[in-house]
Amino acid sequence: MKVTVVDLNNKPVGEIELDPSVFETEVREHLFWEVVNWQRAKRRAGTHKVKGRSEVRGGGKKPWRQKGTGRARQGSTRSPNWPGGGVVHGPTPRDYSYNMPKKKRKAALRSALSMKLRDGRLRVVESLVLPEIKTKSAIKTLQLLEAPKALLVDITTRNEGDQSVVHNENLRLSVRNLEHAKYLAADGLNVEDILRYEVLVLSRSAVEKLQETLRS
Repeated sequence: MKVTVVDLNNKPVGEIELDPSVFETEVREHLFWEVVNWQRAKRRAGTHKVKGRSEVRGGGKKPWRQKGTGRARQGSTRSPNWPGGGVVHGPTPRDYSYNMPKKKRKAALRSALSMKLRDGRLRVVESLVLPEIKTKSAIKTLQLLEAPKALLVDITTRNEGDQSVVHNENLRLSVRNLEHAKYLAADGLNVEDILRYEVLVLSRSAVEKLQETLRS
């Protein structure tokens, strides 16, 4: 399928052929739920912690003698049934992440891209390089592209000197303070962000990169 490629002023500058195995697949919405849950589980810190009976300070002395007081026997004021005592079966640090098959992750990403194209919420731009770092310019560009709430995706390059990753810095810094816009590298494109933003804006280079990665 061919789609129109526009410039930053939303003027047509050409066309690009989209691979049907990436952008025209069956939309399998149940995969969205599975993959988004997996993404969120990976992000959980898992640092929650409460103290058990053996970790609470104090309580070494028996509060009263075993017999003869008329009260229930107690061995420590730090048992779970006392104020300030330990917690029974409370949360402890753990890792919430789990594995998900790579085929399923790619299928979900193809479904999300296909859904955006089907709904007319996919824009392909010749280049997303902005002339300067300016939020005002980024807002104007999004308005021209009819994408006020957008996820913008471009490729990254490698610095020849130290092989570090180089992002589209003008774009990244221009949209980072916008509530309804976000920049992502094509390598980091994910289902949750695609679903969160109303319009998906891809550079021509990002489309080529995604088709190379996700082609089935």
